[in-house]
Amino acid sequence: MSKQLTIRLPDELSEALERARQNTGLKNSELVRQALRGYLNVNDDDNPSARVRHLLGTLQTGVPDLAERHRDYVIASLKRD
Repeated sequence: MSKQLTIRLPDELSEALERARQNTGLKNSELVRQALRGYLNVNDDDNPSARVRHLLGTLQTGVPDLAERHRDYVIASLKRD
């Protein structure tokens, strides 16, 4: 069962949390959960993708159709090597 926690943040932490929210698109609550998991060394074994969730959407390749044509790009890359 989930529990709710209310905390007060100093201005500098609140501002850093807001910047992280804007950069990642995640909700404040998810960012705080991720930070607590990392600090407390608690893994989310039920959802392995949670360990890399913060990386999703953070890379820019300059290839606008990479998601749709990823197979074509992988094959072309293998042919070059």
